[in-house]
Amino acid sequence: MASAPIGIPLAWNHRLRVLTFACSFVFALCALLQGWLVINDETVEVALRLAGRTAAEASAEAPGFVAQFRAVLAYYAAGNSLGMLALRGAAWTFWVTLLINLTQITGPLGLIPAHVYRAAFHLHGPAGLLPTIVLSGGALILSVTLISRIIPCREIWAELRAAARTHG
Repeated sequence: MASAPIGIPLAWNHRLRVLTFACSFVFALCALLQGWLVINDETVEVALRLAGRTAAEASAEAPGFVAQFRAVLAYYAAGNSLGMLALRGAAWTFWVTLLINLTQITGPLGLIPAHVYRAAFHLHGPAGLLPTIVLSGGALILSVTLISRIIPCREIWAELRAAARTHG
């Protein structure tokens, strides 16, 4: 297995690691809040009724959907917890954090149906949307920040090209 690109230490400076730690901590908390306070049987039932299901269908389907949402949000809480290891400075935490945050952006882009957001707003007001806004919006900002730090590092791209030539 190839080692991490040598340019990462240049981009992965102390300030960026502290920012990544802080963001990852907040994002892990938001994932837990969203998964266990906002997304519950009642929220999902309302979302399913908004999607056109009958009350009986919504009541029957809600527990399964809640379990699925919570599994995904537990994955994000765990992934963001790995991002908190950024303070240690290992290059792999840079890549894991970037991957987790790039996938977190997809929720509001259609991965989570709009009915869920409407139901969360209906039941909890603006506070029901706050974890999603912080999680997805913050993930977008952190992803752009991380990507912008590696673009100028020619050492990363040179080593990746060299690794591809030796393994290809």
